[in-house]
Amino acid sequence: MSGWVRWHADGPRTRIQLRVLGMTQEPVVLWRGVAVALVTLFAEDGSVDVAGTAAHAERLVAAGVRAVLVAGSTGEADALSDGERVALVSAVRRACPGVPVVAGASGAWAGPAAELTAASVAVGADAVLVAPPRRAGDLRAFFERVVAAADRRPVLAYHFPGVAGGAVPLEVLPSLPVAGLKDSTGDPERLLRLLSEWDGAVYVGSSALVSTAGMLGAAGAILAVANVAPEDCVAAWEGDAAAQLRLTAAHVAAKSEFPHGLKRLVADRFGTSVASRMG
Repeated sequence: MSGWVRWHADGPRTRIQLRVLGMTQEPVVLWRGVAVALVTLFAEDGSVDVAGTAAHAERLVAAGVRAVLVAGSTGEADALSDGERVALVSAVRRACPGVPVVAGASGAWAGPAAELTAASVAVGADAVLVAPPRRAGDLRAFFERVVAAADRRPVLAYHFPGVAGGAVPLEVLPSLPVAGLKDSTGDPERLLRLLSEWDGAVYVGSSALVSTAGMLGAAGAILAVANVAPEDCVAAWEGDAAAQLRLTAAHVAAKSEFPHGLKRLVADRFGTSVASRMG
């Protein structure tokens, strides 16, 4: 498998090129700026509100977010079936035609991660975000299998150990066949090292580091708080210190009793359901 693959569209979606050489993906930037780590909305009976979730994504794009992550840890992926995850990706893709859609595709081992990756790109995902298993063993072999299933779409590794799978160690990252990384630890030293020691696309997942990441030249941010405060997230990324400070209360509340704290914030602003399958 080799060659160049190109995506492009008018509007906020960034023109990119991804070169796939064997099982290696060169660094690629799908978008620059703030993406939302989308919540999954549920009906009171516990069923997934696919249409409501897609409509929420659409309004956040209208408010300025540049991409949408579907069925990640913020989206309660551990409580979703693969069929539900794929249905959400498909619906958000249709609702948000002008921006990249990234599908959460983590799995307990390489087999299910590869299967979910293939199913997600088949319904329109532009990229996948995959955390390594908690007992990954050979990380390169794990990500090679995911890359093979991604049909030349970018694969982003996900580092949020203890919350979403296992770790992506800094010393191992350069050997992995991935196009980028989301790091949700909120560790500023690790962010500095990522940006100075690795040439892949770096996305922060902590709303406490939005302004810092923007100033230092990270590719972007993928934020849970963008579900409720997309405008301040975008402003903070662009260097607005007051907006970064305003995000503090939402950042703290969103981490409280996750995902219930975040669901309450979103409901207070947009009138959405607070129902959850977790906790």
